[in-house]
Amino acid sequence: MKTRALGQGLHVSAMGLGCMGMSQSYGPADEGEAIATIHRALDLGVTFLDTADMYGPFTNERLVGRAIAGRRDEVVLATKFGNERRPDGSWVGINGKPDYVRRACDASLDRLGVDHIDLYYQHRVDTKVPVEETWGAMHELVETGKVRHLGISEAAPATVRRAHAVHPMAASQNEYSLFTRESEDGLIGTLRELGIGLVAYSPLGRGFISGGFTGPEQLTDDDFRRRAPRFQGENFERNRVLAERVRELAAGKGVTPAQLALAWLLAQGDDVVPIPGTKRRSYLEQNVAALDVELAREDLAALEQAVPKGAVAGERYPAEHMARVNV
Repeated sequence: MKTRALGQGLHVSAMGLGCMGMSQSYGPADEGEAIATIHRALDLGVTFLDTADMYGPFTNERLVGRAIAGRRDEVVLATKFGNERRPDGSWVGINGKPDYVRRACDASLDRLGVDHIDLYYQHRVDTKVPVEETWGAMHELVETGKVRHLGISEAAPATVRRAHAVHPMAASQNEYSLFTRESEDGLIGTLRELGIGLVAYSPLGRGFISGGFTGPEQLTDDDFRRRAPRFQGENFERNRVLAERVRELAAGKGVTPAQLALAWLLAQGDDVVPIPGTKRRSYLEQNVAALDVELAREDLAALEQAVPKGAVAGERYPAEHMARVNV
């Protein structure tokens, strides 16, 4: 397995595994297949695993903990705090208070069954709490050995700078794909200036690029994409056309659309690490094969023409969620 360097000396597998969908958001869960998928990932060298306390809520961390039991030393384990939810799944709010940071970390360590977290992210920025206060508490977690490296998710460049000044940041996790390129508008430049890596979640456009969707009716009622703007009405049809263009280019190269989209992302820089989420071994193996797909300049130009920046219709989240990003 190839590796890539994020910031602060943190080296990870060149592709990670997003574990959220094993517990929520993408239809029915299958814990047995999910754990088998994590085991297969480790066998393939995909050792950078991503979860969060809110996924489930709380159940995804427990699942990942069970899956890595006995194999902890193979794993670069990332989790997140800040999106506070109750055990019944109801929403509390974004919480960046220092006392909450400490409690959330201890709870994650317990659920994961580990004595330290390799990469601990502030999942969303609490606009009511100065980021310096939140990161002061996160710095303490590093000092006590509970956490090795720190990161942030969906923060504006100015916020990244403020957090990084409190404790050097290893990674910023952001949605980044052929379908979502806002990170190119100032954030990536800031990260590279500061020596921070970019971890790209939803690198397949929430499955739009790889899913072969013909209509939202294909999604189950418990699939959050049924409420996502990009999967609604005219937006869906416009985006389906873009995804079809990617599929045509992929067919021409003899790869899957997912492999082509991941290869495009890997070509954006050695400091970019995609973490495609899947809950099935078959899709995992297809995704990992993207590491061997080489794209020429002509391929990159064709993809740029097929899916121009800004061409995707609709916001990536509903309005209330969009208000919590890039702050």
